[in-house]
Amino acid sequence: MYSKEVVVQNQVGLHARPATFFIQKANEFKSSIWVENQERKVNAKSLLGVLSLGITRGTEITIIADGADEEEAVESLVAIINSNFAE
Repeated sequence: MYSKEVVVQNQVGLHARPATFFIQKANEFKSSIWVENQERKVNAKSLLGVLSLGITRGTEITIIADGADEEEAVESLVAIINSNFAE
């Protein structure tokens, strides 16, 4: 299991279009991946799950992966968040 914390800095947070990019990237990996915000943890490959967290700008989240490509998955998802989803 591999995890990393990241602060969402893009203008609208992890909603609609940015969440779609995030989920598409998560689905490229074989590992099970979760997004954790405070005490809630959801499947990072589920649009409804990610949107249900209501992640806004400035929110710190933890990305957790477990599987063969767990480290690559987490680092890749952190990178997409740090790039502000290419906005």
